[in-house]
Amino acid sequence: MITINQLSMAYGEKLLFYDVNLILPDQKRYALVGANGAGKSTFLKLLMGIEAPIDGNFSIPKDATVGWLKQDQFRYESTIITDIVLRGKPLLWQAMVEKEKLLLANHWDEKNINRFSQLEETIAHLNGYSAEGLAEKLLTGLGIHPDYQCKPLSTLSGGFKLRVLLAQALFEEPNILLLDEPTNHLDVTSIQWLENYLQNEFKGLLLFISHDVEFINRLADNILDIDYGEIRQYSGNYAKFLSEKKLIEEQKLHVKRHAELKIAEMQRFVEKFRAKSSKAKQAQSRLKMIEKIEIPDIKQSSRLTPTFQFKSIRPSGKHVLQVKNLGKDFKNKKLFKELSFKITRGEKVAIIGENGIGKSTLIKLLMGIIPPDQGEFEWGYATQLGYFSQDHHDLLNKKTSVLNCLSNQVSSAPEQTIRKVLAQVLFNKEDVTKDVLALSGGEAGRLLLAKLILENANVLILDEPTNHLDIEATEALANALRNYNGTLLFVSHDRHFIQKIATRILTISRDNKLQDIIKSLNHL
Repeated sequence: MITINQLSMAYGEKLLFYDVNLILPDQKRYALVGANGAGKSTFLKLLMGIEAPIDGNFSIPKDATVGWLKQDQFRYESTIITDIVLRGKPLLWQAMVEKEKLLLANHWDEKNINRFSQLEETIAHLNGYSAEGLAEKLLTGLGIHPDYQCKPLSTLSGGFKLRVLLAQALFEEPNILLLDEPTNHLDVTSIQWLENYLQNEFKGLLLFISHDVEFINRLADNILDIDYGEIRQYSGNYAKFLSEKKLIEEQKLHVKRHAELKIAEMQRFVEKFRAKSSKAKQAQSRLKMIEKIEIPDIKQSSRLTPTFQFKSIRPSGKHVLQVKNLGKDFKNKKLFKELSFKITRGEKVAIIGENGIGKSTLIKLLMGIIPPDQGEFEWGYATQLGYFSQDHHDLLNKKTSVLNCLSNQVSSAPEQTIRKVLAQVLFNKEDVTKDVLALSGGEAGRLLLAKLILENANVLILDEPTNHLDIEATEALANALRNYNGTLLFVSHDRHFIQKIATRILTISRDNKLQDIIKSLNHL
């Protein structure tokens, strides 16, 4: 259990939250939500002891263990992957290492025999004899193939390294588990596995941050919302929270309007009758009543929703794309082969599959950025392509302002139009002068989406467009793409996003088979 008393936090003049009082009991699952910059990660850092609040405190039972996803993969580069997971329980790991040293020394005097017996008891008490099996289960569930589990961490890419650290946090089996965006770098299969594990096998208190609405809805039984400088608790999942929050906001607005109308009515009476002796007493009475009426202070929400609107000025031909027996190898590894499919005008096609299967490579291949090793593809008549790269640095790699970047990328658009679109995606007058190299991930994503709005392409090709976007921006993007009058081909691991948009799903599997699913998304 975590008890929070009058907790307040600010950075400089920016107040994140003030006078927070919460009791978070054991065996509950809380999703922490709020706009980017509202203080979600800071709140977790306070509970981890990494940062200190400006006021207030919190208490955690002394015998409770707190686990979190540590972003320190660089210290483990030469460490065997399974050993990294086992280090999640330091006492167990130390006992196992010391036991191994005694066995290798093979010097069995009375002292070593007694110590060996103590270590055996410690390992047994900490479930050490099933530890390697649990480590393998966690790693496999998170997409680390058994062939890699006995290799150094350096053999994995950055995203998979973070999966190993997530496995380490789960292996610790803490009483309290704090996770900041645990689904980042996970594919759909691994996200589903993590959901099931946290629902059915983790028995402690879980507090997590996620922009994945489906993940929140399936996992959270409570929502902690950071907004208006406070942290308010709601019971139920994200969908229930949204309806309750809207109702509360409407009630506050109703009370405010009612008070304002009442004041205005009495003010009119005072102005009309204060000069009449017969009504002067009543007018004075109403003046006193006006002074006593309190108008609720409705604060500005920290949540801001961008406006996306994609239009194609000229439609493409009916047949947009034809792919025949496409194949690609990477570093002597076959990513995919013999992929064949067609896309027609107006379809909205999602490409899914495990990480490392070649989804982004397929997108780059279709964009002509890299060549295929086998097969061919052909874009149809009058297709105009708009591309969103998963790696923002592909386009935002030179020192220039936000405004100049868009002006150079879309030279045909007038400056007034560019400024208008930038405002729609939440870049204010000061923001347009920012250096693109200094933008946050969310800002860079919104800038690239602004570019697509200005290009008016009739085919949009998007590679993980929701990475770094908050829930409000992701929802706005989903609605805009659903209403887009062109053709859409996109890669995503966000099931809620896919379900809102896709009319068809292409799934690439490890055996290089392509499953083509139309209007059947319930398996996600």
